[in-house]
Amino acid sequence: MKTKLFILLAAGLFAGVATQAQGRWEDRRDIGHDRADIRHDRNDLRYDRREMSRDRRDRDFYDLRHDRREFARDRRDLRYDRHDLYRDRYDLARDRRNCY
Repeated sequence: MKTKLFILLAAGLFAGVATQAQGRWEDRRDIGHDRADIRHDRNDLRYDRREMSRDRRDRDFYDLRHDRREFARDRRDLRYDRHDLYRDRYDLARDRRNCY
C-alpha cells in the first residue's frame, strides 16, 4: 500500500513539474506572438493614416469616416496587445521569482 501511494505521489509531482515548465515555455511563446501582433498593428495604423490622408485630399468623406473607424479599431487592438504583453512579462517575471 505504501509503495502504491508513493508511486502515485511521485507521478503527481512529476506531472506538476512538467506542466509548470511547459507553462513557462507557453508564456515565452505568447510574448513573441504579442510582439508580432504589435508590429502588425503598427503597420495597420500606418496604412490607415495614409488612407485617411488620401481621402482628405480627395475629399472622399464616406471613405474617410470608414477609415477613421478602422483606425480607432486598430488603436484599440494595439492598446490591448500592449497591455497583454505587459501582463505576460509580469507573469513570467513573477513565475521566475517564485521558481527559485
